[in-house]
Amino acid sequence: MNKSEIVKVVMERSGIKKNQAEAAVNTIFNAIRESLKRREKVAIVGFGSFEVVERRGRVGINPATKEKIKIPAKNAVKFKPSASLKDELK
Repeated sequence: MNKSEIVKVVMERSGIKKNQAEAAVNTIFNAIRESLKRREKVAIVGFGSFEVVERRGRVGINPATKEKIKIPAKNAVKFKPSASLKDELK
């Protein structure tokens, strides 16, 4: 499912116009994005939580040349599904 499909579902299930549904979806995504930029954990009860984690730098190997390369540290977003979501997916 992509963003336009999410907008369509919001529009159909709530009975609002497409531009209103798109504004609502954008508002939610922007709020999540801004919280993650501030390194805040975003927890959505019954769905899961998002948080920023730091991936440590490490040494890897280029598979083509077998040469060792340094992979720099970086931040990544981690998603942890809620227990109820896990149960639904069984």
